[in-house]
Amino acid sequence: MYHNIYQFEMENKEVINEQNAEKSTRWKKMLKKFGIWGIVFFTVKGIITSTLIYFLGKNFWSVINGFFTGAAQ
Repeated sequence: MYHNIYQFEMENKEVINEQNAEKSTRWKKMLKKFGIWGIVFFTVKGIITSTLIYFLGKNFWSVINGFFTGAAQ
């Protein structure tokens, strides 16, 4: 029984190690493909896009509401 538990724990550790290796290779592939400045560019682009969506979306419904309210008068 203890042998089976030990074997199960070792298999779990192997699976976790494989997943960690896969994650690190994925980052290495992205870094090799885009370079450090490519990753910086996409990060800044994402921050700017998220900010624009947030602030433009915040006023979107008030602009639409004002348009239809003004059109009804």
